[in-house]
Amino acid sequence: MSEQIAVRIPDELAESLEDLVSEGRFETKAEAIRAALQTLVDRERRRKVGELIADGYRRIPQDQDELEAARRAAIRSIEEEPW
Repeated sequence: MSEQIAVRIPDELAESLEDLVSEGRFETKAEAIRAALQTLVDRERRRKVGELIADGYRRIPQDQDELEAARRAAIRSIEEEPW
């Protein structure tokens, strides 16, 4: 199922949207708008998850042993990179 939503946008934004379609980035303006909305929804979801993680660390901070283990793991992962 889907929902149709009528939205007014400024002329400049409409022209930019049309450019995306004419350049072949999207098949239709509707596809471009759906992609933009999905990006917005995903970004908001990630922001909320980030806030929850940060809140968890504020409630229960890492102790020195955990910080040291994380530091060692970070160094090890960098050393394993095939630079």
